[in-house]
Amino acid sequence: MSTQPLDIARANPNAPTITGGVATAPARPSLIGQSKKALVKTLERIGLTNRESRMRASQIYNWLYVRGVTSFDDMTNISKAVRAQLADAFDISRMEIVSEQISTDGTRKWLIRLADGNEVETVFIPEPGRGTLCVSSQVGCTLTCTFCHTGTQRLVRNLTAGEIVGQVLIARDSLGEWPEVNTSLTNQPRTLTNVVMMGMGEPLYNFDNVRDALELVSDGDGLSISKRRITLSTSGVVPEIERCGAEMGVMLAISLHAARDEVRDVLVPINKKYPIKELLRACRHYPGLSNARRITFEYVMLKDINDSNQDARDLVKLLRGIPAKINLIPFNPWPGSDYECSDWDRIEAFADIINNAGYASPVRTPRGRDILAACGQLKSESEKERASVRHARERAEAAQAADMTAADTPA
Repeated sequence: MSTQPLDIARANPNAPTITGGVATAPARPSLIGQSKKALVKTLERIGLTNRESRMRASQIYNWLYVRGVTSFDDMTNISKAVRAQLADAFDISRMEIVSEQISTDGTRKWLIRLADGNEVETVFIPEPGRGTLCVSSQVGCTLTCTFCHTGTQRLVRNLTAGEIVGQVLIARDSLGEWPEVNTSLTNQPRTLTNVVMMGMGEPLYNFDNVRDALELVSDGDGLSISKRRITLSTSGVVPEIERCGAEMGVMLAISLHAARDEVRDVLVPINKKYPIKELLRACRHYPGLSNARRITFEYVMLKDINDSNQDARDLVKLLRGIPAKINLIPFNPWPGSDYECSDWDRIEAFADIINNAGYASPVRTPRGRDILAACGQLKSESEKERASVRHARERAEAAQAADMTAADTPA
C-alpha cells in the first residue's frame, strides 16, 4: 500500500461545493493561519495600499493571536470603514465545536467541524504546572498502524494551516486564556503551555501546512508558545525528518513501538518502506539534536508482542548514542482491537532495564480513557455516535415508510 497521500491532501475547504447538482459559492476566505507577510498581500488584493496593508496586517495579527477576537468589530484601532470592508471580504470566526467532553481526570476533548463538513478531534491534557494540547494534522490518517484506532479511519485530506492554528485558538477560548476574558492573565501562568502534533494524521505528510501553522503558534508576537514546548510526532517519514528540524526547529518524537523490523513491520507498516536502520540514521542527523534537545521515542506496551526483557535490551542497543527519552505508553484499548495492554509488573520490569541503561523512561499515565481521548483513540467514539444516530434515523425512516405503505393498502 502506498504511503504517499499527498495528491488527495490538497482539497480546499473554501472551494465551491456541489449541493443538489448546483455549485455554491465558496465562503469568505479565512484570515486565520496567514502569516503577516501573507496578510499584507491579502489586504492589497481588496484595494488597500501597500503601506496601509502592512499597518493593518500587524494590527489584525495582534487582534487574532494576542487578543483572540472573533469579529472585526472588536478591532477598535481600525477605522469602521476598513472594518466593514474586512468583514465583507474575510472571515475570522472559529470552526464549529460539535461537542466538548471532559474526562474525570480533567482531560478535555473537542470534536470540531471544518468548513467542508469534515471533523477532527483535539485534546487538552492538564498537568501540574503545565497543560498540553494534542493537535490533529489530517482528517483521518495516512497510516494503518495496527494498534491505533485512529489508523483504522481512511485519509480524507490534509488540514490547512488555518485549521491547525484554529485548534489552538479554540482551546484558548475554552480555557479562558485571552485578555478579553480575563484581564489579569498577564500576571498568571498560562494553562496551555505545550503543543504536540500527536493527534489525527501523520504531520510530516502535511509538511508545509504544519510548518506554517507552527510558525504562527511559536511567533513571539502572536500565540508565543516556545518551539522548545512544541513536539512533532512522526511514525517515520524518513525523507522529511531532517527538513523538519531545519525548517520547523521543534522537538521531535518518533512513534517507534518495536526494536526489530519484523515486529515494527506489523505494528507500523510504514516501516516496510523506511526500516528502523534508516529511521535511526535520520534521527542521528536531526538538526539541533543534543542532550538538551533529546528525541522522544514513543513505545506502546503490547502484551506478549513487544514487552519482553529482550525487547527492552534490544531497544537500548538500538538507541545507543542518540540523546533520547523513551516514553512507555500503556496500550489504550478500543472496540475490536486485537491487542492487550502489557501487565503492570511487565511494564515496570521493562522500564527498569531502560532506566538502568541510562535512559529516562517515564510510563505515560493514561489520560481521558473514559472519553476515548487517550493516545490512539481519537475520533473513534464520535464516529460510533454518528453511526448510531444514522442507523436510528434509517430505522425510523424505514418504519415510517412501512406505515405509509400499510395505510395506502386497501383493507
